[in-house]
Amino acid sequence: MQFALNEDQVAVRDMALAFAAEKIAPHALRWDEEKHFPVDVMREAATLGMGGIYIREDVGGSAMTRFDAALIFEALATGCPTTSAFISIHNMASWMIDAFGSDTQRHKWLPKLCLMELIASYCLTEPGAGSDAAALRTRAVRDGDHYVLNGQKQFISGAGGTDLLVAMVRTGGDGAGGVSTLVIEGNTPGVSYGANERKMGWNAQPTRAVMFENARVPVANRLGEEGIGFKIAMAGLDGGRLNITACSLGGAQTALDKARVYMKERKAFGKRLDEFQALQFRLADMAIELEAARTFLWRAAAALDRKDPDATMLCAMAKRFGTDVGFEVANHALQLHGGYGYLSEYGIEKIVRDLRVHQILEGTNEIMRLIVARKLIEGAR
Repeated sequence: MQFALNEDQVAVRDMALAFAAEKIAPHALRWDEEKHFPVDVMREAATLGMGGIYIREDVGGSAMTRFDAALIFEALATGCPTTSAFISIHNMASWMIDAFGSDTQRHKWLPKLCLMELIASYCLTEPGAGSDAAALRTRAVRDGDHYVLNGQKQFISGAGGTDLLVAMVRTGGDGAGGVSTLVIEGNTPGVSYGANERKMGWNAQPTRAVMFENARVPVANRLGEEGIGFKIAMAGLDGGRLNITACSLGGAQTALDKARVYMKERKAFGKRLDEFQALQFRLADMAIELEAARTFLWRAAAALDRKDPDATMLCAMAKRFGTDVGFEVANHALQLHGGYGYLSEYGIEKIVRDLRVHQILEGTNEIMRLIVARKLIEGAR
C-alpha cells in the first residue's frame, strides 16, 4: 500500500504540473472558444516523455507505471482537462500496439507515437454500439493480404486530426469473439470523417464520426490473432478509466483552488465568504471527497500495475467514484462563485463542461456499476 509519493514520483508530478501551468493553462480558454486542437503543445509534452508514458523503452517509451500515469494526467488536467484527456487517449491507443503488436508493428509505429509525431485515436464506439460495445457492426472482410472495411465509428476523439486509428472491427461472427483490432492509417482511401461535433465541452479536441467505405487495410496491420480484439479493447479501457479519472481530479482540483481564492476576495453581508461556516463546511467536503477519490485512484492504479485479479473491478470502481466526485466538486466550485462562476472568464464553467463527459466515456458510470456488480455476484457463488 502506498500512502506517500517517493522522490521520483514527486519529480514526475511536479514536471507535469509545471508544464500544465506554463504551456497549457494560459491558453485553455482560448482553445475551448476557438475549438483549437493544440498538437504543437502536445508534442512538446511528448518530448518530456508524456507521449508514451507506459510504453517500453526499446521503442522510445518512458516505461513508467500506471501509477505514474495517474499522477501525470491529474497534473496536466489542472491546466486543461480536455488536453490531458486526449493525451491519455493517445497513450491508451499506443499501449495497445505495444502490448499486443508484433515486434515489427511496434518498431514501425511506436517510436513516432511516443514523440507524437504520429497521433493515434481509439475507435470502438459506433452509432448503435456504445455501452454494448460487443455489438459493433463495422465489418472487415478478408481479401487476400487485405481486409476490406465497411461501417462507421462514432464519437471518436481526435478523428480527422490524427494519423492512426486503432479500431475494433468485426472479422467473425456475432458477439465479442468475432472482433479483431486493426491499426488503420488515417488517410487510407475509403476512410472519411464527419463534421466536428458541436459539444457541451471537450472543445479543444475534435470529435467526429469515422466512416469506412471499402477501405483496404493490410492484414499485417492486425494486432494479434483474429477474434481477440474485444479483449484488447477492454484491456486498454482498464488503464483508460484510470486516466480519465485522473483528468477529472485535476480539473476538480483547479476548480477547488479557484473557489478558495475567490472566497477570500468576495464579501457578502459584511464578511468574506470564507468566514461563513456553512461555506467552510462545503469547502471542506469538496476537499475530503477529492482526496478520497485520489486515494481510490492510487489504489486502483497500483492494483493494475501488479496485475491484481481484482484490477478491472477496482478500475471500474475508481472511475465511477472519481468522475462523479470530480464533476460534483467542480459544480460546487461554480456555485460558490455565484453568478461569476457562470461567466467564461473565470474558467470554472469550462471545467464543469469538460468534466461532465467523463461520467460517460471510457464506459458510462452505469456500466462501471454493472462491472462491479457482476464481479461481486460471481464471488458470492
